[in-house]
Amino acid sequence: MCDQYVSWSGWYRLFINGLNAHIPDTCVSIYSCGTEIPLYIRGGHPTVEDGVVSRDVCGHWENYCCYVGSVPIRVKACPGNYYVYELLGPSHCNLAYCADVGSVIISSTAATPVIITPDPCHTYTVLDDPWRANSSQPSNIYKCDQSVSWSGWYRLFINGLNAHIPDTFVEKYSCGTNVPLWIRGGHPTAEDGVVTRDVCGYAYSYCCYYGSFPIRVKACPGNYYVYELLRPSLCASAYCAVIKITLQEGCSSQSSGGCLQNLFEQIENITIQELPLNTVTDILNVIFNTSEKILVSLSSTSSSASPAQLASYGNKVLKNSEKLISTLVKPTDTSANVNFTLEAVEGQVFMVGQQVTLDKIPQLDTTYSSMDIDLIGIAKNNNDRSAVAFMSYTTMENLLKADFFNTTNDTIKTMMSTVISATLPKTSNTTLTKAVNFTFRHIREFDPNGSLSCVYWNISEWIVDGCSVLNNNSSHTVCSCVHLSTFALIMQTSSSPPPSDLLDLLNLVCVIVGLVFFSLALLSFALCQWSPGVNNVARINICISLLSAHLLFLLTQQFLSLIRPQQVLCVVIAGLLHFLFLSAFVWMFIEAVLLFICVKNLSRINSRKREVLSSGFLCVIGYVVALVVVCVSIGLVPEGYGSEHCWIKTDKGFIWSFLGPVCVILALNTILFIRISIGLNSALTKLNAEVSQLKQTKVMVFKTLGQFVVLGCPWILGFFTNSSEVLQIVFLVLNSQQGTFIFLIYCVLNNEIRQQYWTCFMSLCSGFKQTLRTASYCVCFDSIGNQLNTNMPDYVCPAYLLDQPNTNVEDFLDSCVPWLPC
Repeated sequence: MCDQYVSWSGWYRLFINGLNAHIPDTCVSIYSCGTEIPLYIRGGHPTVEDGVVSRDVCGHWENYCCYVGSVPIRVKACPGNYYVYELLGPSHCNLAYCADVGSVIISSTAATPVIITPDPCHTYTVLDDPWRANSSQPSNIYKCDQSVSWSGWYRLFINGLNAHIPDTFVEKYSCGTNVPLWIRGGHPTAEDGVVTRDVCGYAYSYCCYYGSFPIRVKACPGNYYVYELLRPSLCASAYCAVIKITLQEGCSSQSSGGCLQNLFEQIENITIQELPLNTVTDILNVIFNTSEKILVSLSSTSSSASPAQLASYGNKVLKNSEKLISTLVKPTDTSANVNFTLEAVEGQVFMVGQQVTLDKIPQLDTTYSSMDIDLIGIAKNNNDRSAVAFMSYTTMENLLKADFFNTTNDTIKTMMSTVISATLPKTSNTTLTKAVNFTFRHIREFDPNGSLSCVYWNISEWIVDGCSVLNNNSSHTVCSCVHLSTFALIMQTSSSPPPSDLLDLLNLVCVIVGLVFFSLALLSFALCQWSPGVNNVARINICISLLSAHLLFLLTQQFLSLIRPQQVLCVVIAGLLHFLFLSAFVWMFIEAVLLFICVKNLSRINSRKREVLSSGFLCVIGYVVALVVVCVSIGLVPEGYGSEHCWIKTDKGFIWSFLGPVCVILALNTILFIRISIGLNSALTKLNAEVSQLKQTKVMVFKTLGQFVVLGCPWILGFFTNSSEVLQIVFLVLNSQQGTFIFLIYCVLNNEIRQQYWTCFMSLCSGFKQTLRTASYCVCFDSIGNQLNTNMPDYVCPAYLLDQPNTNVEDFLDSCVPWLPC
């Protein structure tokens, strides 16, 4: 009978001749239960308290109880002393579930530590057959461990490297045999001592279809294992091996060139022609993790690696990576491909054979690059067989730097692509039939004024021989090369003049002066008596945001050498600076809107508008907008913060998360400022003509210039400072002195606040105690001389004042324009 053809569905209870029955949980003789290979469950039946459990299904053959394995089933013990089973179709025909009407005896035996003398970690035989580590490859001849006279304990040691029997399933035809054997249950630790593990072989889409005799395993000091191997139950089966690359002791926490050199020596000793993909990716991860440790170690010490050292490391990484990826190439009659993606490298291998039907192979793609190559034409020159390997390294530029591109002119070199490598492994005639085209995706912002070069690596430098740029745009560049090698895309831009010590000193002095006046302005806003209707919320928050941002930026730059190695701290500072500067610009926009409302002479504002312009609402707008922009930026590009100066990185256009909102606000503020100036000038022309025109002009020019700075409009100069040192100085002075202008315009040049300064000064000088907070209000009158409401907000400028015959320009500016309040 064969249970494979039964349409199994759900749970079943065995009930034979009116009696309870159960599937046996011990070995059943062959040809029992009406079938050739009777099936039983291994691991015993559960109790009612155990609930639903899973059990392996085995079949007896060739004098081994679990020679054949089938798909595991679920079992449950039910009240009433019977069991139910969730039966599944067996993995092969000639298999059927057995039934036993006898009683079930579940025994539990405690595990007893096994002590073996002498210690097998010191008395083993080396098993060093290279074919045991081969990848899956059909063959006419398969190895068979059934013919080996096994005796005692064995250690796998292939090509001078530690190896171990895999503890996950292995594909058919791997390891030089038809049914490669692996152990189930994982490897033990040194503390576990000697353990017993089942041996399985993959077949018929089931990982453990074939079972062999269990073996004993022990973990030994030195990070290797020994196995008490037994003769397998099946011929054309053999124990598999997985090569394990390990670092020297002491290389786990800190790495050095010696660790990397030892690692490369281990890889160079590998003579196996085909390796499984997981073995290759594991070794590549070790290589790039070790390289990263070396770079971090060198950057944290005073002695950085020389260009020669970096080039040497880079050459060895390239050489060993290309050797490893070549082991993924295996013979094929038609075509085949293998690809992988790791954190530091992506790879793709394409193979063609004699029966390939393709006119050309597909484009080989990675995240940041692609390659077009005439592999079919190359194969025709190699008995219709060939293979190409294509790799993209995301971190290789740390070793093979753009500065290794030597040119006659003094330019700044920027790596615009990932480093890629293209080879023809296991191909005797590597002559190209056509030029190879590479498409690079730019990893940094493209400068239209820059010059792009397609380069390849030649031992110690980047050179352009045999490569040229076909076409490019702002995001991609296509290169054409007449040979294969390691390639990259480098952009040259004109070098900037070295930073001026005088400019650095000026920057330090201006920022400190600005911080002082920000502090004085905040003290004035907090301690002086202001008219009840004056709304200083925007000015106060401009001072708070810029004071915090300038202070944090100044301290960061002064202690950059200490902060930069702490990458997390550097990222936090960059994010905080982003938030503070953005919030300052939002508050500048709010101030511009309030000014515009005033000059438009909105003398009657209903209660609803007054509520909308309340301090609480403005605070929500001023800070939440900036916070949302920063949070969205972090969500979209979390690695965008933490440049060399602990600011926003310019890679991938992320700097526009700051420049974008700033440009919008500056454009709006400039427009509003022009409208304010025009409206204010129109209002002033209505005043008494007897007022000195010269005096009016002086007042207007100075106060208008001051408000221009307060609204942040001079920040526009930042887009043009690269071309002129004079513009750099003007930009630096104006934008570092926003606090100075706020203090002068809103405090010093305000008659009422200036009077309070004088009173305070006289009080301190004379010793006479007089309160600082004297009542002082703006007083405005209508056209018939009646006093208006003194509690009107500062953005309400009554039109009646313009009609007064004796109105003075300064009185009008000080009384009715909010950026020069009472």
